Amino acid sequence: MAEALKLPVIDLSASDRISSANSIRQACIECGFFYLVNHGVEQELLAQVFLESRNFFSLPLEDKSKLARKHNRGYSELYAENLDPDSSSTGDPKESYHIGSFEDVTQSKLNQWPSEDILPSWRPTMESYHRKVLSAGKRLISLIALALNLDEDFFEKVGAMSKPIGTLRLLHYPVCQLGSSDQEICCASAHSDYGMVTLLASNGVPGLQVCREKSKQPRVWEDVLHMDGSINVHCPAISTNMIKWIWVLLIMVAFFLDPNEDFVVECLASCCNESSPPRFPPIRSRDYLNERFRLTYGSSD
Repeated sequence: MAEALKLPVIDLSASDRISSANSIRQACIECGFFYLVNHGVEQELLAQVFLESRNFFSLPLEDKSKLARKHNRGYSELYAENLDPDSSSTGDPKESYHIGSFEDVTQSKLNQWPSEDILPSWRPTMESYHRKVLSAGKRLISLIALALNLDEDFFEKVGAMSKPIGTLRLLHYPVCQLGSSDQEICCASAHSDYGMVTLLASNGVPGLQVCREKSKQPRVWEDVLHMDGSINVHCPAISTNMIKWIWVLLIMVAFFLDPNEDFVVECLASCCNESSPPRFPPIRSRDYLNERFRLTYGSSD
């Protein structure tokens, strides 16, 4: 049985931003995760998001399939996603729904919405949550800049946060269940998240595990426990860990915040030197994400 991982708690409203930034830096180096509190997302709104998510995933497959994923928006059915192709050929036993950014009119038009006749409160609930968590994510990015020994408005000045890619992803794990005491069923295979930062909300059901050293064999997996009132933050861009989902994990809400699609992502000057040069060449945000989608879904669409 994995041991529970003790995560630091970051208060987004704290006045001592340098101390918060230092705590984020340590968290990202040690485990890649931390709890975020006082983030501005009301518990009532989050509860409504989980309710609306359950309502959607409870619809007949015929209705959900009318909103099939296009341009990384809409519904993906069971086994459509394979986060670890090397270990599984059938895909992960989960279904999901993607909602993209609203700040860019062109991108906003790509979003798909269930019929108001079926789910009248669904769209306004998701739009409200998207805007709230995007605001929290932008404030968090300024702390991450400080954690990287940069000016807190660095990512705004270089254009990374001009029309950022903010993707809300609702997740449903309908077939995941415990087997025997020594058996684990992975609802989402071992993987590293794609982009800059992930803000993850849960309804208290356990299931997230973290491997802090993905290159070490055998890998050691530790449970990440739920903390009421918090949003769990994963910083894949500045950590070397992996995550996976196991157990009875019914509904999750993930928000992926990435630089705008035309921004060129490259190693920051504060993160490399002559003895530790950049490991990867520069790449445009859109091209990087499309390649990750292609590997996961078999298509970048």
